[in-house]
Amino acid sequence: MIALSNVTLTYPDGASRVVAVDDVTLDVDRGSVVGITGPSGSGKSSLLAVISTLIRPDSGSVLIDDVDVTTLSLKQRAQLRRDHLGIVFQQSNLLPALTAIEQLLVMERLGARTRRTDARGDGRSRALDLLASVGVEAQAHKFPAMLSGGERQRVNIARALMNRPTVLVIDEPTSSLDQARGTSILNLITRLTAEQNTATVLVTHDELQLQRFDTYYVMVDGVATRHDSPVQPLTLEAV
Repeated sequence: MIALSNVTLTYPDGASRVVAVDDVTLDVDRGSVVGITGPSGSGKSSLLAVISTLIRPDSGSVLIDDVDVTTLSLKQRAQLRRDHLGIVFQQSNLLPALTAIEQLLVMERLGARTRRTDARGDGRSRALDLLASVGVEAQAHKFPAMLSGGERQRVNIARALMNRPTVLVIDEPTSSLDQARGTSILNLITRLTAEQNTATVLVTHDELQLQRFDTYYVMVDGVATRHDSPVQPLTLEAV
């Protein structure tokens, strides 16, 4: 789960400071997706960086699975990211020299630094299962250059799930995709959130996508306002 309480983050600006995140409180339960939207420069990326433990806020608490990450050292935060967080960036950032399945196996090896992982065969089996769950099992041995944009994003999502995270942080997953493929990716994220029982926070500029979430926050000048809306499933799937 994710629980932010009265979080404020500022950046230096000459002799003064600019408020990027202004007294934000939000909660994301496991098995649910919470959306964040707002204009460019509203603080969405800064908020994601705080949730991802990449930046320590000036004040407030940030709980990931009941651990206040603001009290952790840099090394402890890095370990928490490996063990608890899956991060999906706006661009897939796949390693060009690795096949789809190798992208996932690398994540497993990174996670092995802080915990005992599955046997090698079990890790490969999990990677194949995840690729199947996102619909790209047939592309397991293809390099990123051989994949479409939607396929690369699906591999990106599978990679984020490889080490069984309890929290998913997703930044604009559909910004480079057309409407059909973007809707397909969003359907995929909501399904996997339920199946994997993760607490998922997702940033989007597309207000039409917000109807998928029970709860979303609109950020303006660092202030996040909560909105509740009835879920209206989008069923359009990309081929």
